[in-house]
Amino acid sequence: MTDLTPLISSARILMVDDEISNLRVLRSILESRGYRNLFEVQDSRRVVEQYEEILPDLVLLDLTMPHQDGYEVMAALQSLDIEVMAPVMVLTARGEREFLLQAFRAGARDYIKKPVDGDELLARVRNMLEAHLAHKMLHARKELLDRMVQERTADLLRTRMQVIHRLGRAAEYRDNETGQHVLRVSHGAALLARHLGWSEEECEMLLHAAPMHDVGKIGIPDRILLKPGPLNAEEWEVMKGHTLIGADLLSGESDLFYLAREIALAHHEKWDGTGYPRGLRGESIPLSARLVAVVDVFDALTSVRPYKQAWSVEDAADLIRDQAGRHFDPDLVRWFDQLLPEICEIRRTFADQHHHSEVYRYDGT
Repeated sequence: MTDLTPLISSARILMVDDEISNLRVLRSILESRGYRNLFEVQDSRRVVEQYEEILPDLVLLDLTMPHQDGYEVMAALQSLDIEVMAPVMVLTARGEREFLLQAFRAGARDYIKKPVDGDELLARVRNMLEAHLAHKMLHARKELLDRMVQERTADLLRTRMQVIHRLGRAAEYRDNETGQHVLRVSHGAALLARHLGWSEEECEMLLHAAPMHDVGKIGIPDRILLKPGPLNAEEWEVMKGHTLIGADLLSGESDLFYLAREIALAHHEKWDGTGYPRGLRGESIPLSARLVAVVDVFDALTSVRPYKQAWSVEDAADLIRDQAGRHFDPDLVRWFDQLLPEICEIRRTFADQHHHSEVYRYDGT
């Protein structure tokens, strides 16, 4: 058990009484036991100011004073924004039950009657300081542990986010030397979501889930994934399977993996019901997948492919607008149009260092 004796002897005690003679008596008694950090206040209007300056470990407070009585002082102290308040011991010549109950209701922890008995005062002061200092130590230890837990949790979250981002980019690296596509898509989708009214927490979740939208491409053979020309019908069916592979890979219990799975499975669905793998229509397509679909197609069109040059921003944006109500959610297309300058800025921020991009075959025309 921790020995509190050194802490008790150095404890700060604030003594409040309008009579200087009473303050001198208190000082004499406390100094006889080795207390040295003693502070006196005669004007009760200065108690709060002095309290905030010294942050005492105990307050000895007279109840009957001019300007502000002890009850008013306690009310003022309780309004302070201090996590661990010092206990208050009231000093009073009155011993009536209702009078003392009123003091306890006002915030007092203990009382001692005047004239003060020195031995009784010292015993009560020590008991109160022991309890208060032990409470402060526990509070400080809890704060330290909470901070350590928060830091550890943040480290784990950062590690998890790094793994997730690398998982998403691993799929892109099979046919994209830089893997920047997933970053452009995730930031673009989060931008749209934010303007739709998603909370910052929800946007952050989307930012971390969207990079895994094409993780299922890991399971697509290179002869199909890297084919420079058009896919035949059989190859196209295999390519479509990346949505199901991705959903299977992302099966998990966390909210993040649930969202990532939802996007991976549905980001190739179309507003008119002609998409894959389930042929969902309109708002039956998860909003997260609809968000990713718009920026995913736009980014693919404006990137170089093994079989084509990059489209201009204007041409790609025109196609997005033309596909409103067919491929894309028309409301999201309107937001996309408004936010196009910011989406282009995201493209510049996460620009590919090389000119090879993943194979994305747009079949919406």
